[in-house]
Amino acid sequence: MLTKLNHVLLAGVVALACSSCQTEKKADYQVIPLPQEVVLTQEKPFLLNKNVSITYPEGNLLLKRNAEFLSGYIRQATGYTPPVKGLKDGETAKHAINLGLDADIANKEGYVLTTTSEGILINGQTENGVFYGCQTLRKSIPAEAQGADILLPAGSIKDEPRFTYRGMHLDVCRHFFPLEFIKEYIDLLALHNMNTFHWHLTDDQGWRIEIKKYPKLTEVGSKRNCTVVGKARSGKYDNIPYGGFYTQEQAKEIVKYAQERYITVIPEVDLPGHMLAALAAYPDMGCTGGPYKVSPDWGIFEDVLCIGNEQSMQFLEDVMAEITEIFPSKLVHIGGDEAPRTRWAKCPKCQARIKAEGLKTDKQHTAEDRLQSYCMTRIEKFLNSKGRQIIGWDEILEGDVAPNATVMSWRGTSGGIKAAQMGHDVIMTPNLYCYFDYLQTADSKDEPLGIGGYVPVEKVYSLDPTASLTEEQSKHILGAQANLWTEYIATTEHAEYMILPRMAALAEVQWTQPEKKDYADFTQRLPRLIKFYQRDSMNYAKHIFDIQAEYTTTQEEDGSGSGAIVATLRTIDNAPIYYTLDGTEPTTASEQYNGTGIVIRQSADLRAVAIRPEGKSKVTEKNFYINKATFCPIELIGTQPTPKYAFKGATALVDGMSGIDNYATGEWIGFLDGDVTAVIDLGASNGNAAGKTVAELPEIKHVSTHAVIDMGAWVAGCTGLTVSVSDDNRSFREVAAKEFPVEMDSRKKAVANYEVTFEPVKARYVKVLIKRTPALPKGHPGEGGTPFLFIDEIEVE
Repeated sequence: MLTKLNHVLLAGVVALACSSCQTEKKADYQVIPLPQEVVLTQEKPFLLNKNVSITYPEGNLLLKRNAEFLSGYIRQATGYTPPVKGLKDGETAKHAINLGLDADIANKEGYVLTTTSEGILINGQTENGVFYGCQTLRKSIPAEAQGADILLPAGSIKDEPRFTYRGMHLDVCRHFFPLEFIKEYIDLLALHNMNTFHWHLTDDQGWRIEIKKYPKLTEVGSKRNCTVVGKARSGKYDNIPYGGFYTQEQAKEIVKYAQERYITVIPEVDLPGHMLAALAAYPDMGCTGGPYKVSPDWGIFEDVLCIGNEQSMQFLEDVMAEITEIFPSKLVHIGGDEAPRTRWAKCPKCQARIKAEGLKTDKQHTAEDRLQSYCMTRIEKFLNSKGRQIIGWDEILEGDVAPNATVMSWRGTSGGIKAAQMGHDVIMTPNLYCYFDYLQTADSKDEPLGIGGYVPVEKVYSLDPTASLTEEQSKHILGAQANLWTEYIATTEHAEYMILPRMAALAEVQWTQPEKKDYADFTQRLPRLIKFYQRDSMNYAKHIFDIQAEYTTTQEEDGSGSGAIVATLRTIDNAPIYYTLDGTEPTTASEQYNGTGIVIRQSADLRAVAIRPEGKSKVTEKNFYINKATFCPIELIGTQPTPKYAFKGATALVDGMSGIDNYATGEWIGFLDGDVTAVIDLGASNGNAAGKTVAELPEIKHVSTHAVIDMGAWVAGCTGLTVSVSDDNRSFREVAAKEFPVEMDSRKKAVANYEVTFEPVKARYVKVLIKRTPALPKGHPGEGGTPFLFIDEIEVE
C-alpha cells in the first residue's frame, strides 16, 4: 500500500496542452541537511521537464529501485513521471538523470551530484550513497511545481554524512500506531537522510510484538483496561479498553520497507524493568507472583522481572531468539533503564542468585546493581551467539557494564562521555536536546498536554554529540538520535506535530560537519523544507514562525552601576515586528522593532507580534520587574546548582525576569542537594555605586522569591525563607524568617511565591536562605526521595 508521504499525488492535475504554456521554476541546492560542499558554475542550467528520463546500470536492482523512488519524488512535485531505463555497459543517455557507482568516493554513504546543461549524474560509492544524492536532488526541486519545468543550476555537490548512526525512535507501547503510520515515519527518516529506526516495542503499558512461544504476551499483555486521563497519577481513568500489536509478518514488512530506503530497524525489548505487560501475562516471572496488570498509568514501577528465577532468564532468551529472526539488525536494544531494585532486595530467589554468582556490594554499586549487570551480560552473551550486539540506555553503566555494549546516553551527555572514555560505542540522545516529547515552546499553555520539559528547534540544532571528548574518544560516538515517547501522544497527527520540524534540526546535527552549521542559515533554508510538509499534509509545529526573543542584561556605561535588559527579537523570514511595553496588544500602529534591541531600564510588560500578509504570529509576552536587587552582584554560598540545570547561574536570580511554570526553559536554576544561600550586594546597582555609606543606601523591608512546583517531575517548592543583612559581608544579623508548609499534593504543578516582610533596615548586603523540601511526601511515587528545587528572581524592596 502506498503511504502518504512517499506517494501522494495532488488530485486534479490537468495535463498541459503545450510546452509554451508551462512555467519555469528554479531549483535550490540549499537543502536540509546542508551538503558538505556545493560549487556552482556559470554554465547553462539543466532543464528538468517531462522529456527527462532516469537511468541506472542494467542489472543493478538497488539502483533501479533508487531510480524509481526518484521518479516518484519528481512526480509528487511536478505531476509528470520520468521514465526509468536500464543502460547496458557503454550506453549513454542524453537529457537524463543518470545514477551510478564510483569506487573512488571515500565514504560508503557519500555521493557526488554533478549537473550540466546536458544532464545530471549522481554517483555514490554504494547504492545508499546514491539514495542520499537522490534525496538532495528531490529537496532541491520546489515541493509544489505542478506542470512546471525545473531549472537546476550547473555545478557539483560532494557530500557525505558526519555520523554513521542517524536515528529516530518511536514508542508504540504507551500509544499504538498503525502500520501505515510506521511506514510514513520511515519515509520521514528517508527525507531527512536518517538511516536508523529505533522501535520501542515493549513496556509496562503494552507488549506490541508477537512472540509465538509466549502467545499471552499479546493475548493479555497488549491490552490495558483503561488509560490515565490528564497527567500521570491523576487518579482519573477513561475506562476504555486499549490495545494493539504487530504480528511477526507485519514487523517483517516494516523491516523490508525500511531496508528499501537504507534504514535499519533496531527493535527494543526493555528489560529487566518496564515489564508489567509481560508479568500480567506470565506472573510467575515476577518476584512476588502478582497479581499484575498492564499499567493504565505512566511512570516507573517496582515490579520487574525476577532475575533469580531461571524461568525468567529462559523467557528473555526465548524472546530474543524470535526477535533476531524478525529483525536482522546487528544491534538489539535491551533497555536497562529505570529498573528499581526494591523487589530484588527482598526476593529470596534474587538473593540466592546474588550469593551463587558472588555479586558483592561496594562503595559504588550494590549487589542488586550487579544483579542487573548479570542479567544484561547474560542476554548479551546470548545475542552474541546469534551474531548480534546489545545496545542499552546509560543506566547499564550502573554496575559492571556488559563488555561489548553500545550505550545510548539519554540522561544528558555525561553517560555517553563516560562510556566513550571506557571504550564503548555511544549514541547520543540527551533528553535536553533530543526528547521530542518535551514541549517546543516555553509556555505550556500554547502546547498540547505533554510530559513537560522544553526542547525548541534551536536547542536541538545546538547539540554537538562529540563535545568535551578527545579526538580518540570522539571515534566512539557513532551518532545521535531523537526519542519520541508517547505517554501523551495518542494520535498520528500529534506525533507529526512533535517531530516536525525538530527532525530537520536533528538531521543537520547528524549529517553536517559542525563548522558548516549555522542556525540563522538553517532557518533561512527551513521554509523550503516545510513546503514538503505542507504538500504532504503533515501536521508540523509552526512555532518556528513565531518571534524568537533573546533577553540579556547589561551594565550602563555611565559608571552608576545601573543595569538594563536588552530584548532582541527576530523572525526567520524578517517579518516586521511591532511591540508595546505597557501590556497592550500590539498592532501596526504600535512601535515597530528596528532590529537593534529594546533597552528596558524600568519595570515593563512587553508584548510583540510579527505581522505578515497572511496574518499575525502568536503574541510574545515577557514581564520585567526591576527592584533593588536587579542587576546587583550575587554569590551563591555553599550549595550550587546541579550542572544540568545551572543555565545562567546565580545571575538568573537578579535579572529582572521571572520564569513561567516550565523549569527547563533556562529561566530557573535547579538544585538537588542542600538549602540555597545567596548573598546580594545592594551597593553596586540602580545608582547605588559601591562605596556609598550605609546611610546613603535605600531602606529595604521585603524579600521574595519564586519556585516551580511540579511534583510529577519530582520538583518541590520551598519550606522556609530567612533574611539576614550586613554592612561588610562578614557579620550578618537576621531580620526575618518564615516557614512554609511542605507540599503534600503529589500531582501539583504551579509557580509559588514565597515572601517575608520585616521592619525597614538599611544594609549593603542581603543574605537570603531558601530552605528546600527535604523529601517527597508520603503517597508520592518517589516517596522519601530527594526532590529538585528550582528558583528564580530574588526580589528586594
